[in-house]
Amino acid sequence: MSGRQVGLLFGGRSVEHEVSLVSARGVDRAMAGTSLTCVPLGVTGDGRWLSPEASRRVLDGRAARVEPSAEDDDGVRVLLDPGGAGLLLQPQREAVRPLAIDVLFPLVHGWGGEDGRLQGALELAGVPYVGAGPLASAAGMDKAVAKEVFSAHGIEVVPWILVTRAGRAASPERTREHIADEIGFPAFVKPANGGSSVGVSKVRAPAELDPALDLALRHDRRVVVERGVDAREIECAVLGNDEPQASGLGEIAPSREFYDYEAKYIDAGSKLTIPAALPSADAERIRELAIRGYRALDLCGFSRVDFLVDRGTLTPYLNEVNTLPGFTPISMFPKLWEAAGLPFGRLVERLVDLGIERARETSDRTSRWDGR
Repeated sequence: MSGRQVGLLFGGRSVEHEVSLVSARGVDRAMAGTSLTCVPLGVTGDGRWLSPEASRRVLDGRAARVEPSAEDDDGVRVLLDPGGAGLLLQPQREAVRPLAIDVLFPLVHGWGGEDGRLQGALELAGVPYVGAGPLASAAGMDKAVAKEVFSAHGIEVVPWILVTRAGRAASPERTREHIADEIGFPAFVKPANGGSSVGVSKVRAPAELDPALDLALRHDRRVVVERGVDAREIECAVLGNDEPQASGLGEIAPSREFYDYEAKYIDAGSKLTIPAALPSADAERIRELAIRGYRALDLCGFSRVDFLVDRGTLTPYLNEVNTLPGFTPISMFPKLWEAAGLPFGRLVERLVDLGIERARETSDRTSRWDGR
């Protein structure tokens, strides 16, 4: 693996742009102590891929977003060739030239980064990348689809229903009644596709339901409404392709009523406990469920698997998977592996290895047109 060039893609068009930049800085620092070479590739809020030189200035600076100033923008753009030529550099008034990387590490959280769109484009362009493939990324991102898959595999989830924008518009009163009858209160209202708890609300009473639905539907046309349970938030980090491994467990005690965006990234009062204080048999059961959920979605590379564990019965409910977990200084995924004896730099090296391993396996397919 000596001398591998790793394209570090960060920023993007989603509401998680700022979180992505913080994650990228963490991974960049981790790579500095390894044999890997970081090739930064920033994506602006309007979707432009910047050159490594312009991206490095953003990554090393104090800007909160990937929006270079006029003097920092060198006018060079990175293009993706769906014909299999990989990444290309397009300087102004010059011919395009290849951008040599061995693997891409996408850290574009949210829309267009971890929902399968980017992964599909990378496969068309023949670019090896870290993490789950297009189908697994899309299914993991979509909370409703993921819950259906988990249930089909006998993995317990909390009671939930799906609300669509069109369905609510056609019959708002029936929607409210359906939620009250099937889910009750308290309930959690979430965009079906989203991360970092953006657009998520806890609804304690019927009067709070409409504002919560309004908020969630601003982020997605489909909304998941879950029954609120008195639960502990337990997380497990999974690493691997065909033979995934589960880390020990961590527990989050949010600084706010639930682990919302502010509690995750702004308020420093949230507490992460590693290992989580659970009986060994219950902890092992949760680790096994994390692997089952990972395999059910056909994930590869890495993922963080989140559980709600009933405080009274210790019944674990698989809440969701995150196929592109954060790598910020307070993120659980790297902390869990560090506690397991895998420091940040070696973790990044392992992820790069897994990405290249999966790309080689994918390139062996024989279902492509061979020109004859």
